[in-house]
Amino acid sequence: MNSETKVVGLMLAAGRASRFGADKRRARLADGRTLLEASLENAAAVFDDLLLVLRDGDRIDDLRLPPQVRVLHTPLAERGLGASLAAGVAALSTHPAEALAVLLGDMPWVRPDTCARLIAEADAARIVQPCHDGRPGHPVLFGRAFWPALCELDGDEGARGLIRSYTDCYRPVVVDDPGILLDVDRPADLDGRPAPAVPSTHRPARS
Repeated sequence: MNSETKVVGLMLAAGRASRFGADKRRARLADGRTLLEASLENAAAVFDDLLLVLRDGDRIDDLRLPPQVRVLHTPLAERGLGASLAAGVAALSTHPAEALAVLLGDMPWVRPDTCARLIAEADAARIVQPCHDGRPGHPVLFGRAFWPALCELDGDEGARGLIRSYTDCYRPVVVDDPGILLDVDRPADLDGRPAPAVPSTHRPARS
């Protein structure tokens, strides 16, 4: 297995964004890209395989998706984040990767080299999470030993409870990347933030 396929990317972008007041996935950044396009571009710089989870009926023909992105439309998205995550993991159940990375579609400031560091720590029996300034962030990588438990999630609670239940398998990785903490809930969250750097066409080196 190539290092690029050791971890498959799972990006969640099926929420209603009620606090944003509009479809935040199409909110424009300072460089003109949409929030979701920038998030996908950063992830595509690291992950050879990406599954994007959307709601049933979501249009994507106006979005520029990287070529390695596959799309899952799920009716379970109406039940919340946990249900969307479970649907995505179930769709990846036969993927040969050792782990999957749970990425969020409103976090384009996560640097690709940060993802590469997390991939280097990934293992089939490990949960890997980046930390910056003493705070845990995203993406979180789950070894395939935890995929069955992820498939049992439902409602709006994500995988925090699962992480708390397996502290002996938890591997925090300290990174110098505030982007792991920066998401977008409201339009004001975009004020004053620079556009994320466009990732290089060359993949970050892995140890």
